[in-house]
Amino acid sequence: MIDRALIVGLGSIGKRHLRLLRAALPEADIRVLRHARCDDPIEHADGCFDRLDAACDFAPELAIIASPAPFHIPAARALAQSGAHLLVEKPISDSIEGVADLVALCKSERRELQIGYNLRFLDTLQQFRLALADGRIGRVYRVRCEIGQYLPGWRPGADYRETVSARRDLGGGVLLELSHELDMLRWVFGEVEWLSAWSGRQSALEIDVDDTAMLQMGFASGPVAQLGMDFLRRDTKRMCTAIGENGSLTWDAVAGRTTLFDPEIGSWTDLRSESPDRDFTYSAQIAALIDAIQAGTPGNIAAQGRDGLAVMQLVEAVRLSHDQDGRRIAVGNPT
Repeated sequence: MIDRALIVGLGSIGKRHLRLLRAALPEADIRVLRHARCDDPIEHADGCFDRLDAACDFAPELAIIASPAPFHIPAARALAQSGAHLLVEKPISDSIEGVADLVALCKSERRELQIGYNLRFLDTLQQFRLALADGRIGRVYRVRCEIGQYLPGWRPGADYRETVSARRDLGGGVLLELSHELDMLRWVFGEVEWLSAWSGRQSALEIDVDDTAMLQMGFASGPVAQLGMDFLRRDTKRMCTAIGENGSLTWDAVAGRTTLFDPEIGSWTDLRSESPDRDFTYSAQIAALIDAIQAGTPGNIAAQGRDGLAVMQLVEAVRLSHDQDGRRIAVGNPT
């Protein structure tokens, strides 16, 4: 059993992780590392640290790092070296610097390193991936994905201008905040061979980061994908459609459906439909981490450190392509 655990960061996602980790480990000593002073009791926590070295001395067996992305790598390195298995919120960092070293460190120290790409735990996305692998639409030619949501409406009651999403110094911007889609595409279609991209700010939102990104990607498995990402869309959308030789397949995360178009019958049919609560994928992700720690083997769904590195390679390729007027960039596989 896990006796000591740590949550790093106590923003909205940190509080969610703390509440769900307490439910998963009701008897554990769970503490929080935060920048603010530890004067007041924290619900669901047994204690608080305001220094990383003190948190490392606590020697947690499991640590969930939910601070802003620019601060992930130093905390993750220190905690891995002190003996903790890790769940690092997405993205693994705001740049690729230090990511490969963290992955290598966790491997050498035999520490579990999972990344918070919790969409993998949705049954509808798993069905989408399985149907493609089973050849339900034959060879896949083209993929079209859209993810968009109006940033000021993301967190009711919060000033969007002060959130992580809106601030460059905290690792915000559409490319990093919506990097779930980059992980999803790799998980479903395999490694990306090349991409070309544009990212930038189109709106009058009071932010200093990109609010829109448009990507084209070529996969080693064959298909070419288009991905549109934005902070602007008033009709929230998260959808991916694969167009194949024998039909089409769509994953609609907002509607909670995976649907298949069969040309033999000329209509769409549901393969999977679900309406999980917002905690479901986070709870499943924590359960997968605990199972992996106890079994000593990584789970087959959870995103690993290598996957977090692969996403950052794609992010860096997008930035390079944009700076070179959309030039096609070759993407190397993560090691």
